[in-house]
Amino acid sequence: MADPTPDEVRAYIAAGLPCEHLEVEGDGRHFFATIVSAAFEGLPRVRRHQRVYSALGDRMREQIHALSMKTLTPAEYSAQAHHH
Repeated sequence: MADPTPDEVRAYIAAGLPCEHLEVEGDGRHFFATIVSAAFEGLPRVRRHQRVYSALGDRMREQIHALSMKTLTPAEYSAQAHHH
């Protein structure tokens, strides 16, 4: 199986999770995703990550260990954006 591109990873996440903002960077082996979704409201980080993993499903079972992510709610994201 070919290594997914960052665009493919982004599409997989977007297909399974409604996102306000979604960025994926990576080199085919390691990925870093910034995911902003209202679905994360009220969830601890581990549950947010589970939501993302379930959105990815089987397509990335092999690669999933190479995905690091930052999961934010829209409120957390806008608060963070104003600090820069």
